[in-house]
Amino acid sequence: MVSASDFDVVTVPDRCRSCSPSSRTPRLTPNRFSSSRRSYSSWYPRKRTKLLLALIALLAFFFFVNWLMLLRLQQQRDAPHPVPKPTIRSSVSLSLQGKWNKFGNRKKSQKGNYVRMLALAAHALAENKREPKDLWQEPFVPASAWTPCADQRNWAPNEGKNGYILVTANGGINQQRVAVCNAVVVARLLNSTLVIPKFMYSSVWKDVSQFSDIYQEEHFINYLTPDIRIVRELPRELLSLDLEAIRSVVTDVDMGKEAKPSFYLKHILPIILKNQVVHFVGFGNRLAFDPIPFELQRLRCRCNFHALQFVPKIQETGALLLKRLREHSGLIRPLDHSLVGPFIESIKEKRGNNAKKASKYLALHLRFEIDMVSHSLCEFGGGEEERKELEAYREIHFPALSLLKKTTKLPSPSELRSEGLCPLTPEEAILMLAALGFNRKTHIFVAGSNLYGGHSRLVALTSLYPKLVTKENLLSSAELEPFANYSSQLAALDFIGCTASDAFAMTDSGSQLSSLVSGYRIYYGGGKMPTIRPNKRRLASIFMKNSTIEWRVFEQRMRKAVRQTKHVQTRPRARSVYRYPRCKECMCRTD
Repeated sequence: MVSASDFDVVTVPDRCRSCSPSSRTPRLTPNRFSSSRRSYSSWYPRKRTKLLLALIALLAFFFFVNWLMLLRLQQQRDAPHPVPKPTIRSSVSLSLQGKWNKFGNRKKSQKGNYVRMLALAAHALAENKREPKDLWQEPFVPASAWTPCADQRNWAPNEGKNGYILVTANGGINQQRVAVCNAVVVARLLNSTLVIPKFMYSSVWKDVSQFSDIYQEEHFINYLTPDIRIVRELPRELLSLDLEAIRSVVTDVDMGKEAKPSFYLKHILPIILKNQVVHFVGFGNRLAFDPIPFELQRLRCRCNFHALQFVPKIQETGALLLKRLREHSGLIRPLDHSLVGPFIESIKEKRGNNAKKASKYLALHLRFEIDMVSHSLCEFGGGEEERKELEAYREIHFPALSLLKKTTKLPSPSELRSEGLCPLTPEEAILMLAALGFNRKTHIFVAGSNLYGGHSRLVALTSLYPKLVTKENLLSSAELEPFANYSSQLAALDFIGCTASDAFAMTDSGSQLSSLVSGYRIYYGGGKMPTIRPNKRRLASIFMKNSTIEWRVFEQRMRKAVRQTKHVQTRPRARSVYRYPRCKECMCRTD
């Protein structure tokens, strides 16, 4: 039996705190619970401490695992193996972040400023939107109204009786091309005989190629025979003359940039008449574009667009390059014959039932070699290390510019950028293409692939455009071997690849290659070969907002800025006929 002694009397308070003590009800509780109640005060703190320690251990384990994962990602990011190509939108962004973290020899670069915009571009390209209708087109009606006619002549041959002109042209292949055409015009102006021009060895280009290594010498002489007299070397009686001693050497320092014809008639013709020879050393852009007599200007165009043809070795490899760029479709473009001559037949293929669809490709000239970067006096996000490297390069290759920088207050890098005087970086160029609407499947041929910052910087661009290639990708080492160590001949292949493209985008409108390519496309393109010329000042103002601007707004502003440069215009006064051949001296109107 259970007796009363087996229970303790406890008072359990009511939930109502306002009740009186008399209302609290006594209850009976077994004695075994009485012992538990006495030990509760010591048990609860111990349990609470164990729970707290377990929670701390769990959090520590979580942070440890997270640290290990981040460390592994960092090791993968720094590893030399390439990042896999993205397949879906999320993987695009992840691979993009990894590839743009480092490049070359681990220098900082301006790409760090564009990580956000590049990620937005990756998302936009992953959506695979339809390309704008005018992306691959020129304004056809006004553009097609101009046809080539610089081959027409309206004068008698020039016998070159006054003496001989020697020319040693400096610069790369494109500067040399301009120098040759200017020398042809000066020879006609002064009724003198032109000796086949020589090319000066440059510490920048490091190429010993001469005229006959790049251009067909026989064609050059024969085609211009109705205009001027051309010989391969000086007569024997003049070879022994000390031209410096008789003051027949004229350097680019002795004459101003774009000198007028009157300068040559006043200062150069007397030297030729007296000594029978004059030698232009470092001759380049030393003849004005205006005012020039009509037929002399036409001769300039005739030389550039008709008389200068690449040697068969370059034409043959150029034709092979075009065939692979067009993915063996057999497609022939209007100006192919002027670029590759008889090797145009090798581009054609028999069109059977399995013939491939014609493949369009965009050519992009990235003028971002170290000489351009250094000469621009701009900064590209590499900090103090970059500044020291570019200054050291300037002191060796551009000593006059380096001295000027030390002795004269020049615009700051930020001021130069805001004025559009800095070359577009590869990151800015690729963002421009994405904003214009070129989709992810676009075939892109990149010229000028020796980028400042290393090859990995070019490889990283394939995060957005996997079908981005260079001549080094498309041609085997055996096919490129004849051109090894000849930068001018390699540049000729880039010229062919850019000029024959379905669309051409430049990053520096002041580049001679971009200038000559765009002019060639105008002259031979029949109004069907668009060129993208970015206004770098406008683009600079857009890129300055890259940390806040939304992609839709970026697209709108970029398309508006570039669309304004695609309109058809005649050559502005005093501007290059090589770049703007739409003028009465070079082309004729059909409307």
